[in-house]
Amino acid sequence: MEQIIFYILAGVAVIGTILAITEKHPVHAILYLVTSLFSIAVIFYLLTAPLVAAFEVILYAGAIMVLFLFVIMMLDLGHPEKGIAPQWRQWLPALALAGVSIASLAAVIVSRHASAAAAAAPAPAPAPALPIREVARHLFQDHGLAVELVSLQLLFALVGALYLGKQSKGGETK
Repeated sequence: MEQIIFYILAGVAVIGTILAITEKHPVHAILYLVTSLFSIAVIFYLLTAPLVAAFEVILYAGAIMVLFLFVIMMLDLGHPEKGIAPQWRQWLPALALAGVSIASLAAVIVSRHASAAAAAAPAPAPAPALPIREVARHLFQDHGLAVELVSLQLLFALVGALYLGKQSKGGETK
């Protein structure tokens, strides 16, 4: 069952990513990308990596997508559907993909809970878990330069978005 759910979620992630790439409206593209990232987080949870799944949701689907929305709003990329309320057909792909992701997560949680309750034999000892403190220490001690470079790239992207947002249509700054 978990293999079937894995393939369903992989399909949702691929379809969501394709829709994010082909979508003309930037906010809709971000919503498709969030759906795709959530599916990937459920895949990580399915592969018994709950910490990575939590990082996927918190960092990528949360913080990075908020940054993307902030940049899109600062750039004011135009309003292709200004004054037109979205119809239910425009919401249908995102709702279907999100529904499949959430249903898959629920199925994984229920099946694991049922299999844990039905197992009479003691489960083998799990691999020793790596505490979050050790993950943070490893990340910032061994890869501190990479973390700082990523933060600088985000800062440069923000400054570039500010600069581009201040330019008028004629190429002059306001």
